[in-house]
Amino acid sequence: MEAQVSQLDFRNAMARVCAPVNIVTTDGPAGRGGFTATAMCSVSDNPPTLLVCMNERSAQTALFLANRRFCVNVLTQQHMHLAAKFAGAIRDMTERYQAASWQIMPSGVPALTDAIVSFDCETDNVHRVGSHNVMFGRVVDIRHGSGEAALLYVDRCYRQPTALGSFGG
Repeated sequence: MEAQVSQLDFRNAMARVCAPVNIVTTDGPAGRGGFTATAMCSVSDNPPTLLVCMNERSAQTALFLANRRFCVNVLTQQHMHLAAKFAGAIRDMTERYQAASWQIMPSGVPALTDAIVSFDCETDNVHRVGSHNVMFGRVVDIRHGSGEAALLYVDRCYRQPTALGSFGG
């Protein structure tokens, strides 16, 4: 069966879906990288596994695939400026990392010091689906932070839940 939904219709519909904002980092033999992602979710708790989607056209694709490890850092509203930097507002990777405080996870990947939670992952598998690589990461360590509710992205805007069922912006 051939798809009946246009790319634009699908993108506009997905913009209505609320998702937490994350910065995904890597470091290793291929170098240091990082990007902002909302396409992240749990896959399994046995073994602990999550997935992250990364655009195949990203200049960092080869770096993430070569390093075979990454860290997912769940953001708060205080990180809105950082989310914009890692989404491409700032191209220079050194400048992106200088905008926050980081600690090194056991795998050698940077974790945002004040993230709500950071998942240190080894890349278990990668599948190309359309325009994106779906990276499956086996979680090898978790760093629990403190903080407010997660920064969310919906209707193409960053938002923070202010009360059950409502959003601040």
